[in-house]
Parts: sequence; structure tokens; C-alpha cells
Amino acid sequence: MVKENKLTKDKQKIFKNVKKFYVDAFQKKEDFIPGKTKVKYGGRVFDHKELINLIEASLDFWLTEGKYSLLFQEALASFIDTKYCLLTTSGSSANLLAVSALTSKKLGESKRIKPGDEIITVAAGFPTTIFPIIQNNAIPVFIDIELETYNADVTFLEKALSEKTKAIILAHTLGNPFDINKIKSFCVENNLWLIEDNCDSLGSKYLNKYTGSYGDIATYSFYPAHHITMGEGGAISTNNPLLYRIIGSFREWGRDCWCPTGKDNTCKKRFEWNLGALPYGYDHKYTYSEFGYNLKVTDMQAAIGLAQLEKLPFFIEARRKNHNLLYEGLKKFENDVILPKAQKDSEPSWFGFLITLKDKRLLNRTEIMKKLEEKNIQSRLLFAGNIIKQPVFDEMREKNKGFRIVGDGLTNTDKVMNDSFWIGVYPGMTTEMIDYMISEISTLLT
Repeated sequence: MVKENKLTKDKQKIFKNVKKFYVDAFQKKEDFIPGKTKVKYGGRVFDHKELINLIEASLDFWLTEGKYSLLFQEALASFIDTKYCLLTTSGSSANLLAVSALTSKKLGESKRIKPGDEIITVAAGFPTTIFPIIQNNAIPVFIDIELETYNADVTFLEKALSEKTKAIILAHTLGNPFDINKIKSFCVENNLWLIEDNCDSLGSKYLNKYTGSYGDIATYSFYPAHHITMGEGGAISTNNPLLYRIIGSFREWGRDCWCPTGKDNTCKKRFEWNLGALPYGYDHKYTYSEFGYNLKVTDMQAAIGLAQLEKLPFFIEARRKNHNLLYEGLKKFENDVILPKAQKDSEPSWFGFLITLKDKRLLNRTEIMKKLEEKNIQSRLLFAGNIIKQPVFDEMREKNKGFRIVGDGLTNTDKVMNDSFWIGVYPGMTTEMIDYMISEISTLLT
């Protein structure tokens, strides 16, 4: 007990110094100087609590997944209102695990995704929403998007459906929920899996429920530009206990055992299994039922995430406020540009403010982005634009094989590829920065 008390006092001294270090190193903010201070599209927003959590986890020296990971998983599941959550190394890893899990034989032959099966998605988005489809030997079926919401055009769903269709995977674009009612109903009617890529949308609501609570599986990213950060990191949530077990298996080398890190014999029959062609009693901790990976995080990352999660309501409100300020400041240019429109029945937790130039503009998209960069305003494209135009698709495109396009083409997707860009709304932005962006963009559009 004496030793424990001393260790506690030692920790408190360290934490006091860490708080002082935060004040000295990070708290003082320099004055915003238009044209000189960089207006970033995104970034980390934190205080001494993240640093203290990080140090405390380091002092425990558990290093791998541990108590902070469990606490974070419980907290995120509670926030989203789902039963299960698993941390992983990134949002991209989360998407890989989500699609991979749906290939498991444990789901049954009629439900699991097999080579050659099809998954409906969009070509306008982040690559690693789409790549796991191909990496699991399935076929992406691309439907076009709507302008303004920049989400899947649900009128193409029926045309996209085939006897090989097994799932739909879609992102809520830049925080704007897709038409969940229609897409979820379509999945139920046709016995399809739904994966929500919620990486850019943590805190968005649809019909007063958080996105991430509607799909069979949802994925999250905690990269520094996202709604909360662990530096690197991601998560998966589900309400399905079987999917939870399968995802955990794929995340941890494909093992059949579900013991938490540092635990043995959770099943109470560790040496009593008879699986595959292994001898009876082969150690369950070294029995593998999936072609898995090692995609776990460290407890230090999770400790940072816990402090970030406490700030999430403030982050969401700040993103909405900044997005609204940009909209109000630029709506006078609606004859020249297409401004973002929230999906009906939704409350987006915006990731960015997307602008699409209408035809026959004096300046093109690249010229505008270059001029904004000269003014120290960061801007970004809608990720891959049209993914099938990317060089990684060259061979598939030349052979017209390995993917399918629905309809006469991806007209709006190509429009976004050529004429859209977005600017930031993250909580680290000040009203001065917002006003400066409005002023400079107004000049370019006038």
C-alpha cells in the first residue's frame, strides 16, 4: 500500500508537469494574419487531457491493447448506440476487416461473399472504401452520385442489382448521411449486407439516430484530420454478435480463439476443441479459422481517443457552425457554383465544405485551388474523384473487367472529378479564418 501511494503521488507530479508543458508548448495561439497564417483543411484539436492520458498509458507500460482500449470501445459503442465495437489500426483497416468478415464461411454459403460476387458502391470517394471489395475478389458495381448531397443516387439501385449482389458499402460523403431509409430498405428487401463507411461522419445524425447505427457493420477513422484522433487508428461497430466474433478473428491473425489480450481459456474448453484436421485438444489459442491479419492498436492510442471522445459534442457543434458560416457567406454565388446540401432528415457532422463549379467558369478548379494555396488556404479534392480513372485501375479499365458500371456512365462522378474541391470546417478554425476564406473565394468567383 505504501508503494502504491508513492506511485500515485509520483504520477500526480508527472501529470502536473505535463499540464504545465501543454500550456507552455501548445496553449498560446498566435494571432491570425490573413495570407500568412495557414488555414488548414483539418487538424488535431486537443488539450492537456490527451497528453496526460497518453503519459498514464505509457507509465502502465502495457503497450498492446488493454484497459484503455476496452474503455474506448465501450464508450464509442455507447455513443453510437451499438452493441459492439472493436478498435483497429485505421479507417482503411476497418473497411478491409468489414468486407473480409462478410466472406467468412461462418455466415453460410448463401450470405457470405464469394469470389465473383458483387458489391454496390460509388466511384466518387476514398479508395479504401472500394479497394477491400477487389482485395476480397469481389466485383465493385458503381452507381452515380447526386450533386449537392454527393451521395449515391438511389434511383440506380434496382439497375445495379443482380443475382450476384451480396452487399452495399457506402460512405456518408464528407459527413453528409446518404439516403439511409431507401438504402436500408433496399438491403432488407434483397437480403443484402450494408456497410456504413462512417469515417468522415462521426456524430452525424439521420432521423435523430447517429450514423453508424444503421448498417450491419460501420467503420470509423481517427486520423488527425477526422472528427476525433488517436494519430492513427480506426474502429468497427456492429449489433450482430456473430459478425463481432468474425471481425475480431480477422483482426487478430484469423484465430478461432476470442480471449482478450493477456487472457487464457475464456471458452473454458481450451484443450477440448476438435477443429479442421487438427488433432483433438489442439490449443484453441493457436487455431485459425479465417485468413486474418494483425490490425490491433496500442493502449496509448486508445487513451488519447478517450480524451478526444469527451470533446466530440463540442467538435460536432463547431463543424456545423463553421459549415453554416461558409454556406451563408457563399450562397450569393449559387448561380456560379453548386453548394452542399444536407440529406433530407439529417443533421450532418460535416467533415468539409464541398464546392462544385458550374460550367463555363472563367477559372477552372485547378486554377482556383492554386490561387487559394498561394493565399495559404488549404483545399482538397473529393478524394479519388472517379476511382476507375485512377492509374491503379488502368489494367482493369483497358480490359473492361473486374468492375461494373450501372447506367450510361458516371456523369455526376466525372463532374466532381473535374470541377469539385473542398475546404475545411474543423474545430480549430476561427471566425477570422472562415471570413478570410469567404473573402478570397468570393474574389475568385466574381
